[in-house]
Order: sequence, then C-alpha cells, then structure tokens
Amino acid sequence: MIWTIPDAGSTMKNCAMLMLATAFAAPAMADEAPVSVKTDLVGLTQELMDAIGDGNKETWERIAADDALITDEFGRRQTKRELIDGLRPLPPGFSGKIEVRDVHARSYGDTAVLDFEDYETENVFGQKFIVRYISTATYVRRNDAWKLVAMMDVTLPTPPPQLDVRGVKLVDYPGTYRYGPERAFIVAIENGKLVYRSKAGRTPNPLDAIAKDVFMGGDDEKNLLIFRRDESGKIIELVERRKYNDLHMSREAGTQSH
Repeated sequence: MIWTIPDAGSTMKNCAMLMLATAFAAPAMADEAPVSVKTDLVGLTQELMDAIGDGNKETWERIAADDALITDEFGRRQTKRELIDGLRPLPPGFSGKIEVRDVHARSYGDTAVLDFEDYETENVFGQKFIVRYISTATYVRRNDAWKLVAMMDVTLPTPPPQLDVRGVKLVDYPGTYRYGPERAFIVAIENGKLVYRSKAGRTPNPLDAIAKDVFMGGDDEKNLLIFRRDESGKIIELVERRKYNDLHMSREAGTQSH
C-alpha cells in the first residue's frame, strides 16, 4: 500500500466541505416554543374554537391563512374558504363551548406546532354532552403575524353511558370465534359480565350491550361487536365492525353454551 500525504490546502477544503454537508444533513430539531409564543398561539386557537359555536366568520378570516387546510374529526378536508362558508351559529336550543386544554407547543423557526385537547361541552335542549378531541394546529409567521396553515383533529374515545338493555341473555354468547389460523376472539362471562380476549391469557375487554346481540368493545377503539344467529336462533358468527369495515368470525363447533 502506498501512503500519500495531501497538501494542507486540500485537507482544509475537504474538511470545510464535510462540515457543510453534515450541517445540511443534520435534521432540524424542534425547540419548546417560548412562553410568549405559546401564549399568543393558545389565544389565537381559543378564538378560533369560540368562533365555531358563534358562527363568527371574521375570526377565521383574520387568523387562518388563505391557503390553510383543515381536516375535521369526520375526515372532511376543507380549505379556509370552504370552512368559512359552512360556519353557522348554533341553532336555538343548542349551546356549547370548546376549551383548549393541555397544550404542548414546539417551534421550528417561523413555524410553530400546537398539540392540544379540545374539551367540548354541549347542551342540546337540556341534555348535556361532553366530547373530547385531540388536535394539532400548525402556524407560520407571515408579515409579522401568526397564521394558521393547517389543523387536524380526532375524537378521543371516552366511556359511553351504560344502557339498560332488556332481554339480553349473556349465556348465549360465550365461545371461540375464529377468523384465521391461530386468530380468534374468545368470548366468556366473568364476574357477571361479558368479555372477550384476542388471545388466551390476555387482559379481557368488556363488552357493553347497546341492543340485543349488539355490543360495544371496552377498548380504545370502541368497535361494535355483532352476534349473528341462524334460523334456529343459535349464535353462529361474530362480526366486529371496525373503522367502517366488518371482520367476520365463525363460531367454532363445540364452543356453544347451549
């Protein structure tokens, strides 16, 4: 092997190029937003939430950028203009408020991202509801003012009210419902309540009745589980309705309780 010694100028040039390439390759890490920035953005976001119930178009005109994109909890993607055109005050008999809570703010130069909870209280002709959302809002500083350029939220699953469903016989449902090799839901009665496991030995998920043969899962997804019967009235299948799709599971022979 022949060793060569590069000249000093070439070495310094190569080092400089390496440092420059490393600087461009290094990802920009977010910093916690300064308190003043966080305070300003929380205030702007709360204004936007207040404007939804009031149908206040001016607030969204002022705070949202013209090229803003908003995706709501139903998956509807809207431009600023589409959202503003659809804003209406709550009708008579309806009232509510959305409170911005538990805010985390990060800044990326002239861009800032808020992660927060929307805590919504509703009153519908005297009936009271609480709905919680997790949202992300992105602001960009333009012409010395913060502008909302993107917002997305999802509904946070929360335990629904219990229903008193008559005529439900829990002994009808226990069994093993299979949908693939070594894949099955195991339904059982434990401590007087119907539960299921996706594998033996796992923590049970409670099933809450919402109608005869229809239950809601007690996990975070809150999927519907529908037991189907044959002409004789025996349970033969379990259908898990998940994210607008149905997973069909056949009840294994010999696992019926009757």
